[in-house]
Formats: sequence, C-alpha cells, structure tokens
Amino acid sequence: MNLELFLPELSLAATAILVILLDLFLPRKGLLAVVSLLGIVVSAGFTLTMWGSSQSIFNNMLAVDNFAVFFKLLFLGIAALVILASTDYLSNLTPFQGEYHALVIARFQGEYYALVLLSALGMMLMAATTELISIYIALELTSISLYALVGFLKDTKSTEASLKYLLLGAIASAVLLYGMALIFGLTGETQLGEIARAIQVMAPSTILANPALMLGIVLLIAGFGFKIAAIPFHMWVPDVYEGAPTPITAYLSVGSKAAGFAIILRVFYSAFGLPDGLSQSWGLIFAVLAAIGMTLGNVTALPQTNIKRMLGYSSIAQAGYLMVGLAAMGVAPAAGILGRSGVLFFLVAYAVANLGAFTAIIAISNKINSDLIADYSGMSKRAPMLSLALTLCLISLIGMPPAAGFMAKFYIFRGAVHNGLLWLVIIAVLNSVISAYYYLRVAKVMWFGEPASTEKVSSSGALQIALFLASLGVLLLGIIPGFMMKLAEAAARIFVS
Repeated sequence: MNLELFLPELSLAATAILVILLDLFLPRKGLLAVVSLLGIVVSAGFTLTMWGSSQSIFNNMLAVDNFAVFFKLLFLGIAALVILASTDYLSNLTPFQGEYHALVIARFQGEYYALVLLSALGMMLMAATTELISIYIALELTSISLYALVGFLKDTKSTEASLKYLLLGAIASAVLLYGMALIFGLTGETQLGEIARAIQVMAPSTILANPALMLGIVLLIAGFGFKIAAIPFHMWVPDVYEGAPTPITAYLSVGSKAAGFAIILRVFYSAFGLPDGLSQSWGLIFAVLAAIGMTLGNVTALPQTNIKRMLGYSSIAQAGYLMVGLAAMGVAPAAGILGRSGVLFFLVAYAVANLGAFTAIIAISNKINSDLIADYSGMSKRAPMLSLALTLCLISLIGMPPAAGFMAKFYIFRGAVHNGLLWLVIIAVLNSVISAYYYLRVAKVMWFGEPASTEKVSSSGALQIALFLASLGVLLLGIIPGFMMKLAEAAARIFVS
C-alpha cells in the first residue's frame, strides 16, 4: 500500500492531535505554536523526499506526483506563516477585541492551532485526490475546520460570519455533490482517469449535446467557484473576511483559494481535458467568469473604507485573474503548459503578497484598534518597516515591478495571449489599472497622512519573522522568478499528454 507515501499527511494529523493533548497540560500556551511549527517542518521534510515521484496510493484515490508535492509545500508554508502571525494576534489583544476575546483565545489556543493544521491537512489531500468521493471528503475536512476558525472569537461579527460561511458553504457543497452525481451517473466511474476514458469513447458529436455531462460540469464549476470566491459565488467573502480573526482572513484568502484552484486544475484537465471541443467549452465559461469577476471585484473594492473588506473584494478580483489561466488551460492544446504553470506561479506570488499584507495589518490594527483605512493615516511615522512591507505587498497585488505580482501576471497573461485570449488579457490589464487606485490609496494614507499619535507600533518577533519571509518572497519572486517558474512547470507537466 506504500503507506510511507502518506507520511506528510499522517505526521500533520498526529501533530494536530498532539497539540490538543498538550493543551491540557502545558501552562505556557505559546509552546503550542512551536509544536505546530515543528510538525509542519516534519511534514514538509517528508513531502520534499517525494519530489519526482509519480505514483498512486489507496487504490488510485491519491496521487503522489510533482503537482501534489508542489501544492502540499505551498499549503504547509501558508499554514506556518499564519501560525507565526497568529502568535502576535493571540497574545496582544487590546480593548478593540475586548476582554471576552482575550478569555476565548486564552482558553482555546490548542483548538485554534489544531484547526489550522487540520485545515492544511484537508488542503493537502485536495491537491492529491484523483477520485470524486475523496475530493469531497478532503474538501469538507478543510471547510469544516475553516467554519470553526471563522467563528473562533465568538462575538457577534465572528459568529455571523461563521454562520453565513457555513450555510452558503453547505449549499455550495450540495451543488458540487449533485454535479459529481451526474458525472458518475453518466460514466459509471468516480476515478478521474476512468471518467476521462468513458467520455473519450463517446461519439464526438454527442459529447457537447449531452445534458447530463454539461450540467454536471456547470455544477462542478459552481461548487468549486464558491471555494475560490469567484463571481457569482462570492457573496460570503466581504462579511466573512471582516468578521473572522485577521490571521484566519489571511488564511482563507490564500489557502482556501489555492486549494480550490489545485483541485480545479486536476479535475478539469484529468477528467475533462479531452476532446478539445469539451475543454474549449469549459475554458470559455472560465473566461467569461474571469472577465466579470475581475471587473466587479475591483469596482466594488473602490469605495471600501474597511481594509479587510477591501482586500475581500480584491480577493474576488484576484480569482478573476487566476481564472484567466484556467481559461487559457481550457483552450490550449494538450501539450501546452503555459496556462497551467502560470496559475501555479500566480498562486505562490499571491500567497506571499496577501499573507504579508495581512500580517502587517494584524500588527497595525492591534495597536490602533481599528481596521478603517482612514485610521492608518501617518502610519509610516509610527511603524516605518510595517508600512514599507505593507506597501510592497500592495504593489505586488497591483502587479507592478519589481514585486512578485508583476511576474505572476506576466506569465499568466502570456499564456492567455499565446492561446488566443487577447481580449481577456486586455480586460485584465484595464482592471489592474483600476485596482491601483484602491491599493495605492492605502499607501498614500500611510505615507502622506498625519498620524493620530506619535506612539510607536510594536510587534512580536514571530510576526516580524512572518512579515520578513513574506516580503522576501515578494521581492525574490519578482526579481529572480526563474527557479519558482521551473518548479511550477515541472508540477504542471504531469498534465501534458
């Protein structure tokens, strides 16, 4: 059964259980974060040894290949940065969060870190699953952990956000499951490779005219669209991002999105990549959703006054940019990897930039007791390094050099142009210009506004490490992107036929 190929997931699950048990006995709760980080390092070590493998385990339900390894390392890195940023959030609550928040955090730190680890475990499984039932189980493991984390503060906003996320997530899961049922009913298979073979033996003229197949694909897009915050399945994003603890907002914005795109890439290429007419059909759907998502996400972000809500709408727009890569993947020839590798690189660049932005926000908001953009006025005089890091991350989200976002958009737009989607790239570029207004507005307030106080903004060593690593990633991926792009191409090459 090659159980050693499952060691990354087993070690992470064991760490989550260990954290819960240690929480019962350890008086110093800060050690729980250390144990969680050590578990992530161990899991990453096991994962690294599997680079270059091409195997399946558990009766072909899980793949151990470069694609899975790439995303597992990404999820582990995201979880590590979230835990580092969380230590500052959990230990430096102010009256802005309230005494009740402090009591909740002090009591449930073990559960907090365990849920972060379990959600990362679900994301790792999502990247590796090659069978519909396993996909659904992995997705629900991730989702249930995130529902609990969103409502972790147990106040009015947090509870409302969690309930909204839960109810809408349940509907999305039902839609996804119905789509899977239609695909199974048509093909009699749940394994992605077998589904592809069942479709390819159909007469080409009947595939696009098959209502069960086309409705099943549309429902899969809807179900996965909720997970990546794509329009029109985005209605949960602003309220959930605002109400959740800030580290969890960061986690949702990058971890959940990356997991959703990982499973979309595997499902749609492995099961629906051939014939070309079928892939071009769902590629066009993603192209339309990308154009609408970029536009509405950016336009709606313009008037926002709360920085977490602004980044929520920004996340919707970023999903639109990523779907440009999915559209390119659909219309590309089977041997092309520009679209797929561009999506992978973009996800890494977006992860470091958004995590860096939210990490800086955690430090600043905890001090000024506000998430309002206007209250960031003159922050460069009170916290120059935090302001510099936040500005760098915002520049990356715009897609300006020398930050990672510029190269990410270059790669993904190049793939789209190469495959005949110039019109979509034009829309994307125009939207990038629009986004510059609300991103740079935050920088303007920080650097040219008058501070409300001269008191310096301090942060913990763990948060500073997280912010340094994220900022370094933004710069390195922007200046020397070749190494990461080669890894992305190697991971995407498993789909080349």
